Amino acid sequence: MYYDFFGFREPPFSIAPDPRYLYLSERHKEALAHLMYGVKGQGGFIVITGEVGTGKTTISRCFIENAPDYVDIALILNPRLSARELLSSICSEMEIPHQSDASVKTMVDLINRELLKAHAAGRHKVLLIDEAQNLSADVLEQLRLLTNLETAEKKLLQIVLLGQPELQQILGLPELRQLNQRVTARYHLDAIGKAELPNYLRYRLGVAGVRGEVFSPRAIGRLYQESEGIPRLINLISDRALLGAYAESEHEITVSHIRQAAREVRGHEGWQQSGRPGWLSRPHRYLILAALTLVAFISLAWLYQKSPIADATAMQEIAGDLLATGKIDRPDDNNPVQESAAAQPVEPAENVAEPSRALFEFGSDALALPEGYRSLFEIWGREYQADQSPAPCDFALTEGLGCLERQGTRRSLEFLNRPALLELRGDSGERGYVVLRTLMGDVAEVDTRIGVRKVSFASIEPYWFGTYQVLWSRPSFLDARGDTANRAEQLWLGARMMELADKYTASRTENARVKRLGTEEQVRWYQDLKGLSVDGIAGAMTIIQINNDLDSDLPRLVPGARSGKG
Repeated sequence: MYYDFFGFREPPFSIAPDPRYLYLSERHKEALAHLMYGVKGQGGFIVITGEVGTGKTTISRCFIENAPDYVDIALILNPRLSARELLSSICSEMEIPHQSDASVKTMVDLINRELLKAHAAGRHKVLLIDEAQNLSADVLEQLRLLTNLETAEKKLLQIVLLGQPELQQILGLPELRQLNQRVTARYHLDAIGKAELPNYLRYRLGVAGVRGEVFSPRAIGRLYQESEGIPRLINLISDRALLGAYAESEHEITVSHIRQAAREVRGHEGWQQSGRPGWLSRPHRYLILAALTLVAFISLAWLYQKSPIADATAMQEIAGDLLATGKIDRPDDNNPVQESAAAQPVEPAENVAEPSRALFEFGSDALALPEGYRSLFEIWGREYQADQSPAPCDFALTEGLGCLERQGTRRSLEFLNRPALLELRGDSGERGYVVLRTLMGDVAEVDTRIGVRKVSFASIEPYWFGTYQVLWSRPSFLDARGDTANRAEQLWLGARMMELADKYTASRTENARVKRLGTEEQVRWYQDLKGLSVDGIAGAMTIIQINNDLDSDLPRLVPGARSGKG
């Protein structure tokens, strides 16, 4: 929204780990040097630690892009696995064929064989594990055993562990002393120093296409105070500050912009306004938050167990929603979409037609990705040809549609209420896809390799780990530029907020109050009503819910359901 106003080609403070935006502070240079040096060494372990948001993942992406040509890197992003599951993931990442029920010994032998083959071909294998603080002691010991394979000159597998500071404490456990002795390089990544912050900001602004000073000197000082030099917080606060300045038609970021942006970013964390922690340090706040979450989960589980509809499937959905917190714009347990499908009891088996009880089978039913996109576009009345339009989301834009990729649960899908392309994983790690057309209770209508079928949604879930993509109808103002875009947005939102006020206000007084609000405040009112993130910005999630309320002709995942919470 503010990109044209400031002259950016792209958002300068995105928190996505884009290596182009990696500002190499002295600390980041040292961390990257440890990685680059380590892969040329004698194998063993390299350990890089750092607080949340200090740039570990971005550095790993930069390392992957700049590693020597003879280095093959296997990347593990989700290390919350058993030893057997981790070995299976390693085999998949190294493209080693293996049976889904292969034993630990079998997979270790396969990996060792691949390492010897790579060494003979003059190649070096590196296993990079992000979020390694989540590895259990048993899994870490299994990783150590993988490094036992060696020649007279070197070990054949280099393992890089990236994680939060707790990783060092885990490696210090007595039962892991053998692994700890094999760490050939360690580095702890600190936050950016105060003197480096101006250069950090100039660098990211320059990559985005703007030369010159956008932040005032006092604003930079306040930004450091609010962020404590943590890159992720710097980016989040800076992005919000740019949006605030744009809203006020100001081209310079001031202290007041930073202060307000920091307040919005932190929300209700309970930090003092000065930007420094209050009476609780960050680790203590995290521990308290974790404890409260656990208590809330136990309480919900106990209460739900007492209800007459409690069963194993329902409890699994509650746990899945809690685990997915932060992955989606927050749905609300009271919204009608969820009540219309997810919360209603599933029909007894004897009342379900025979095709509805069919089971989904990954091998015979899963689609290839181009077929999945073709089916999804067909539901929207568009004809997608992969050979003519290889980038499906680019094709969607030409058709007035947008792509939205998410991680979530079944309830996430029902909250969005759009047909979805689900990414599935087979037992050996291979990917497949299915298009979820409709979902009623446990009956899912899906596009498969053998056509449209009605299957049990429960039979799909073992292969689905939460990744999905939906299409949504894009308003025309999103494709406009400059003042034209702003006027078009105001007109589009203004007209729809009038309708929504009539739909959802309970009295004339409240109706008049909402209609007198500015557009941004009206959007905030609606977002709060729907249980969305309240930021006043009409993004994809907000527009989808507006369309759910006001457009009856769009494809729906849950037939008959029109809107979310309200």
